[in-house]
Amino acid sequence: MKILVTGAAGFIGNFVAERLLEQGHEVVGLDNLNDYYQVSLKHDRLARIQDQPRFEFVEMDLADRDGIATLFAQHQFQRVVHLAAQAGVRYSIDNPMAYNDSNLTGMMTILEGCRHHKVEHLVYASSSSVYGMNKKVPFAEGDRVDHPVSLYAATKKANELMAHSYSHLYQMPITGLRFFTVYGPWGRPDMAVFKFAKKLLAGEAIDVYNYGDLSRDFTYIDDIVEGVLRTLEHVPSAGQGNAAYDNEATTPYALYNIGNHQPVKLLDFIQTLEHALGVKAKLNMMPMQPGDVYTTYADTEQLQQAVGFKPNTSLAQGLQQFADWYKAYH
Repeated sequence: MKILVTGAAGFIGNFVAERLLEQGHEVVGLDNLNDYYQVSLKHDRLARIQDQPRFEFVEMDLADRDGIATLFAQHQFQRVVHLAAQAGVRYSIDNPMAYNDSNLTGMMTILEGCRHHKVEHLVYASSSSVYGMNKKVPFAEGDRVDHPVSLYAATKKANELMAHSYSHLYQMPITGLRFFTVYGPWGRPDMAVFKFAKKLLAGEAIDVYNYGDLSRDFTYIDDIVEGVLRTLEHVPSAGQGNAAYDNEATTPYALYNIGNHQPVKLLDFIQTLEHALGVKAKLNMMPMQPGDVYTTYADTEQLQQAVGFKPNTSLAQGLQQFADWYKAYH
């Protein structure tokens, strides 16, 4: 199949593109190579796949309406994996317009491309951040998610609503995936694991927010990719439904959590990273950050029922893989 992967120079998109190429698909990778973090890392990710004969890279911004429309018309993609977005909770507080352009306008250009060119299945990235300060755990797809605590989370909730409306109106098979704190080799430098590793190895103190009283459902990159590929093959049909929209019997839409289903206390996470890197951390205890949440915890029953898979990589195993890569890369 010919498949479009947006965010192909990003963390998750790069691994997804690599696996699709290994499976024999033809992949067009899209990315605007913005400078939210160092562009050199994005180029290095692309170098891992750019020489593959079935891979084509296109540098383009999602907000380029004419450019995206032309891309769809030229390639006639069979399926689309939409992973490109302006990421980061804290960055959205200072740079809100970047999220409008990438996450809202960008989602619309992809939806329009899929609609006009009869794409068989669109899989797109949402986020665990849509759950906000929900107190019920684990977070399930059918929970109310009407109280986002960051603009980033609000744009991801908006993406879900946009996707559902297009699926309903045009009978477009669409699947949304709520990712839970993804980590691993080639990860994003703005994520905690990357920041912590850099400071630990430099002998600097790491900032620990809410005085360490936080927990996250850390999910290893290989598990995320496996979930993406399995759901890409599992095309939703009208009447299938799931817990998020169980009353929409006429809409070919599905929504799944992809998380490890094992939230880890922040201080335990730091201790595991210390062991993986072989260094001791200095801790700078800080109050809660604006836009942050106390916990994330994925209910993965819906994903397992649909595609027979749930993430299972242990934190110790995943952090060791990350630590080995980080020390080799830097």
